[in-house]
Amino acid sequence: MLVDKDTALDAREDFLATIADKTFPCVGAKSAMARGMLKTVVCRSLEGAKEDTRIHSELLEWVAAHREDPEGLRSLAVIFEGPRELDEKEFEVAMWERLQALANIDERRDQPYDRSVSPDPEDPHFSLSFGGAAFFVIGLHPNASRPARRMPRPTLIFNLHDQFERLREEGRYERMRETILNRDVAIAGSVNPMLARYGEESEARQYSGRVVGKNWRCPFHDPRTA
Repeated sequence: MLVDKDTALDAREDFLATIADKTFPCVGAKSAMARGMLKTVVCRSLEGAKEDTRIHSELLEWVAAHREDPEGLRSLAVIFEGPRELDEKEFEVAMWERLQALANIDERRDQPYDRSVSPDPEDPHFSLSFGGAAFFVIGLHPNASRPARRMPRPTLIFNLHDQFERLREEGRYERMRETILNRDVAIAGSVNPMLARYGEESEARQYSGRVVGKNWRCPFHDPRTA
């Protein structure tokens, strides 16, 4: 059963209001919203599997839309009505359960893994892949320790890797990254210790927003690997 229209509208409005707030640091999300390229999908529960196929279909449509028009920044935000009381570890567990389920569906639908990235979450070049395209995921929720990761509801934002590679080629990526970092410091008082450039260490460590140690191991395993 889908979320009713009023509930979905409230979720979208709360999410977009948070992005629009002047203190929100991610200028990429602000740019995508301003251009009408920040799509929202509202679901019931981050801990529920009933809408996984729907989410995966949205990802495939998002990949197809990007391939038709690869210019600019675009993001797909999946907003969950709950649970809203999850602490950081609980959110991390639920997030990876959903991402694992989406990867399993991708495999069942005979979608290839993007060969420009690694399916191994321990590899510095790891990324998720849906519909043959690499994705970076940003997890946000009400109880995140970093202010920049707080949202009224649990939310997963899916960003295509290809668009960041284009920004690098155009010489715009580092400027945008520096702006986001400076804005994050302004609201949190410190640099996010989990941030790293792609290829330095696995980006899987950054997805949930929780600070994890060197011994942390990602629970994800892509079904297309041995």
